[in-house]
Amino acid sequence: MNAAQSNTATVHAPAKINLYFNITGRRADGFHLVDSLVGFTTLGDELTIRTGEPLDIVSEGPFAENMPPPYKNLVYQAAQLLADAAGVQARAHITITKNLPVAAGIGGGSTDAATAIKTLAKLWGIADDRVDLYALGLTLGSDVPACLLARTTYAGGIGEILDDAPKIPNAGILLVNPGVALVTASVFQARRGGFIPPDRFTKAPRDAAALATVLADRDNDLTDAAVRLCPVIRNVLSALETLPGCHLARMTGSGATCFGIFDDLAAAEAAAPSVDQDGWWVAPTELNVD
Repeated sequence: MNAAQSNTATVHAPAKINLYFNITGRRADGFHLVDSLVGFTTLGDELTIRTGEPLDIVSEGPFAENMPPPYKNLVYQAAQLLADAAGVQARAHITITKNLPVAAGIGGGSTDAATAIKTLAKLWGIADDRVDLYALGLTLGSDVPACLLARTTYAGGIGEILDDAPKIPNAGILLVNPGVALVTASVFQARRGGFIPPDRFTKAPRDAAALATVLADRDNDLTDAAVRLCPVIRNVLSALETLPGCHLARMTGSGATCFGIFDDLAAAEAAAPSVDQDGWWVAPTELNVD
């Protein structure tokens, strides 16, 4: 496929959630080492990519107004890096339907970039052995390698070491963001305390309740720091914890989005109206276990 040809693809960029998130250490260069079980939901952004045109990013959808200028968008950077690495022209018009809030701990920018990288590699005809997409993705952000995989995985190192995780059961997920953006670096800087050793499990939970029980022994090590910077996160967690059918409430990533685990999508949808407050983003979805 010639890079100058026009080809179009519309692809889904799923939201990422950290089912648990431990900080296990810190490298000499300041990057934190992590141990996290990363899952993905059926909810996400949508990218429509049309090659054969000058590189440009257009954003639309509920959170388009919060997006950076095109040349500062992570998708733009991803496309340019991929083109440079592969020795092709960076020609693509990309429309992002932004359904996910920005700077929310659900990997919106990372999943968009990862989805763009995978799709552009196919549209531009880049052979699998020509560019290491995971190494390229890591230069854009620590979440990008897991988002390239886009299935439940254990993430270690600074996010680049991906290991097989046990099969995760079907479960409803209720995502709630209080309408506040948090900068990841600020949350890491605000964190206090020592480090936590990896705490992975190998047995597959049989259902959503069993998954919640296993996860209850683990946590998100950034929660306290995020709450100090954004106290309303505690209100979100409390609201989720009191919902009928919610097995577990937790913050994902560096916040401010939190999630509740339910038996199925129907249960998450039924609970959503009870937590809907002015200015809060409330989105029922489910784990993508395919």
